[in-house]
Amino acid sequence: MEFFELLEARHSVRRFRAEPVPEKLVTKILEAVRTAPTAGNFQSYEIYVVSGAERMQALAAATFNHEWVAQAPMALVVCTNSARCEYDNKDYWALQDASIAATLAHLAIADLGLASCWLGAFIPAKIAGLLAATEGHVPMAVMPFGYANEIPEQSTRRTLEEFVHRRE
Repeated sequence: MEFFELLEARHSVRRFRAEPVPEKLVTKILEAVRTAPTAGNFQSYEIYVVSGAERMQALAAATFNHEWVAQAPMALVVCTNSARCEYDNKDYWALQDASIAATLAHLAIADLGLASCWLGAFIPAKIAGLLAATEGHVPMAVMPFGYANEIPEQSTRRTLEEFVHRRE
């Protein structure tokens, strides 16, 4: 799929088939994340791969009871890891790195014919506790993914004139 076709094809999906995602596709997604641009090449992010019905149900409960999360066969939890950063304002750079990593994961998922939804509605400490995350790994995004069981409506976007500010 061409890049701009991918952007048009990508949607936030909240209904998933129960079909498991083959490990080779999960590895491809994680390899895409590994290529992410990163501040100072510190790679100040961590990825937790979550699967299994019980764990996915707990993840759904930790995301303000977004029950649709539990429908997905698995999820990525993208965390910041500011300890990896050597610049001042470590949290700032780690947030950028984790955001870029999550974006590449989101696009790789779509490119592989899968679906996902980037979810930011949660309390990071609650998700970290559920994952028994290493101290300093702060959840930034939860991304349930799998095979879509819906074709979501295209959401509207602002026009370029509404958000582009040129200075000459």
